Amino acid sequence: MKTLKDVKSGDNVIVEKISCTGSLKRRIMDMGITKGTNIYVRKLAPLGDPIELTVRGYELSLRKSDAENIIVK
Repeated sequence: MKTLKDVKSGDNVIVEKISCTGSLKRRIMDMGITKGTNIYVRKLAPLGDPIELTVRGYELSLRKSDAENIIVK
Protein backbone atom coordinates (compact mmCIF):
# COMPACT_ATOMS: atom_id res chain seq x y z
CA MET A 1 0.00 0.00 0.00
CA LYS A 2 1.62 3.23 -1.21
CA THR A 3 0.60 6.61 0.18
CA LEU A 4 0.98 10.07 -1.32
CA LYS A 5 3.63 10.73 1.34
CA ASP A 6 5.89 8.08 -0.27
CA VAL A 7 5.70 9.44 -3.85
CA LYS A 8 8.80 11.10 -5.30
CA SER A 9 8.93 14.48 -7.01
CA GLY A 10 7.96 14.33 -10.70
CA ASP A 11 5.69 11.28 -10.40
CA ASN A 12 2.08 10.97 -11.54
CA VAL A 13 -0.25 8.89 -9.37
CA ILE A 14 -3.96 8.10 -9.17
CA VAL A 15 -5.90 8.23 -5.90
CA GLU A 16 -7.13 4.79 -4.91
CA LYS A 17 -8.62 5.55 -1.48
CA ILE A 18 -8.73 8.14 1.30
CA SER A 19 -8.10 6.20 4.50
CA CYS A 20 -9.11 8.82 7.11
CA THR A 21 -12.61 9.74 8.30
CA GLY A 22 -14.54 12.74 9.55
CA SER A 23 -13.54 16.34 9.03
CA LEU A 24 -10.07 15.50 7.66
CA LYS A 25 -11.56 13.33 4.91
CA ARG A 26 -14.06 16.08 4.06
CA ARG A 27 -11.26 18.69 3.90
CA ILE A 28 -9.16 16.51 1.58
CA MET A 29 -12.16 15.87 -0.67
CA ASP A 30 -13.01 19.60 -0.71
CA MET A 31 -9.51 20.24 -2.12
CA GLY A 32 -10.44 18.07 -5.12
CA ILE A 33 -8.64 14.90 -4.06
CA THR A 34 -11.15 12.10 -4.60
CA LYS A 35 -10.96 8.47 -5.76
CA GLY A 36 -9.67 8.27 -9.34
CA THR A 37 -8.11 11.75 -9.36
CA ASN A 38 -4.78 12.11 -11.17
CA ILE A 39 -2.13 13.87 -9.05
CA TYR A 40 1.25 15.15 -10.26
CA VAL A 41 3.86 15.69 -7.52
CA ARG A 42 5.60 18.92 -8.55
CA LYS A 43 8.18 19.23 -5.80
CA LEU A 44 8.97 18.77 -2.14
CA ALA A 45 9.93 21.56 0.23
CA PRO A 46 13.63 21.61 1.26
CA LEU A 47 12.87 19.86 4.55
CA GLY A 48 10.32 17.57 2.89
CA ASP A 49 7.15 19.20 4.21
CA PRO A 50 4.83 20.34 2.56
CA ILE A 51 4.42 18.58 -0.78
CA GLU A 52 3.46 20.70 -3.80
CA LEU A 53 0.94 18.97 -6.08
CA THR A 54 -0.98 19.65 -9.27
CA VAL A 55 -4.58 18.45 -8.84
CA ARG A 56 -7.32 19.04 -11.43
CA GLY A 57 -5.31 21.83 -13.08
CA TYR A 58 -4.36 23.85 -9.98
CA GLU A 59 -1.43 23.85 -7.57
CA LEU A 60 -1.93 22.60 -4.04
CA SER A 61 0.38 22.31 -1.04
CA LEU A 62 -0.33 19.45 1.33
CA ARG A 63 1.29 18.49 4.63
CA LYS A 64 2.90 15.06 4.82
CA SER A 65 0.69 14.19 7.80
CA ASP A 66 -2.35 14.66 5.54
CA ALA A 67 -0.67 12.96 2.55
CA GLU A 68 -0.16 9.73 4.49
CA ASN A 69 -3.96 9.29 4.54
CA ILE A 70 -4.19 9.21 0.72
CA ILE A 71 -3.55 5.79 -0.80
CA VAL A 72 -2.35 5.94 -4.42
CA LYS A 73 -1.36 3.62 -7.25
